[in-house]
Amino acid sequence: MSKRDYYEVLGLAKSAADDEIKKAYRKLAMKFHPDRNQGEKAKEAEEKFKEVKEAYEMLSDSQKRAAYDQYGHAGVDPNRGMGGGEGFGGGGFAEAFGDIFGDMFNGGGGARGGRGGRQVYRGNDLSYSMEITLEEAAKGKDAQIRIPSWDSCDTCHGNGAKPGTSTKTCTTCNGMGTVQMRQGFFSVQQSCPHCRGTGKIIPEPCTSCGGQGKVKRQKTLEVKIPAGIDDGMRIRSTGNGEPGTNGGPAGDLYIEIRVKDHEIFERDGDDLHCNVPVSFITAALGGEIEVPTLQGKAAIDIPEGTQAGKQFRLRGKGLKGVRSSYPGDLYCHIVVETPVKLTEHQRKLLKELDESLKKGGAKHSPSGESWTDRLKNFFS
Repeated sequence: MSKRDYYEVLGLAKSAADDEIKKAYRKLAMKFHPDRNQGEKAKEAEEKFKEVKEAYEMLSDSQKRAAYDQYGHAGVDPNRGMGGGEGFGGGGFAEAFGDIFGDMFNGGGGARGGRGGRQVYRGNDLSYSMEITLEEAAKGKDAQIRIPSWDSCDTCHGNGAKPGTSTKTCTTCNGMGTVQMRQGFFSVQQSCPHCRGTGKIIPEPCTSCGGQGKVKRQKTLEVKIPAGIDDGMRIRSTGNGEPGTNGGPAGDLYIEIRVKDHEIFERDGDDLHCNVPVSFITAALGGEIEVPTLQGKAAIDIPEGTQAGKQFRLRGKGLKGVRSSYPGDLYCHIVVETPVKLTEHQRKLLKELDESLKKGGAKHSPSGESWTDRLKNFFS
């Protein structure tokens, strides 16, 4: 039987964000959990769970998702994830529900079975906010950021014990890292409260790292900001979050993009908008004006009799979004300026102009006559 589309399996659109994918996966995985589907429904639930997990594993990985979006199932390895006989008896179930229950009960670090029965935990994800300009968002940039990292302790060489001493096997869990707790009819396996899942006890902790075997430092990370990125988008740097526990995988680093407000342009998707002030003389007589774009200057021909609020569209002068094939447009909104601080001579000239326009009737005021008619209807 041919595989269903991964987005269809999770009930999502192809434009779904990472958090939407994770939310859909969590909901469906809980629905088809084996504890909730006993008897006749068990086999069907297991198959659906496998299908959901495979879809999540492909779409939650940016590289696999890109390959799948471009080539479909042929672009990803069909034997990966749920394949190879990995079912509820192997690591598939524990690995899948590590992300679910780990997020709910372990502060984001999924618990999974490790060697010798010890629980290993995925490290927490980290978040970093980066502020960029609109020009940088349009062109993209290479940036460097400083993030926390954890290195092996030089004093104890990662052992966690004070030099000259050694660790001991936890007597509570016999080095397994987990203990069985009975709650009524249920038996629940949880991390050993004595050794915190490590299976070891450190009688004399290392004074340099406090028994953790690692020390916190800072490291510089190269980040490539793609051209067209928008405010609120995130870039995932895999494995640059907090380290896991007991050999668990590290979390991810999410770089959240914040685009500064621009003094001229306002962004709307791939389009840009700006207000262009024009003197009322130019608006009345017409003429050519220069307007700014992110690519340089551009010229606009202002027709005679242009009214305030008139919009001019410059095709292709917007931004090209991250997933767009063509750049957006620039919309210039005309703002007719009223002259201020007039001299007596200028006032006289304007009054003469006003009298001349009134003698010409409604032909000089395209909106005046209709406005007068609306007022009459309103008051009547």
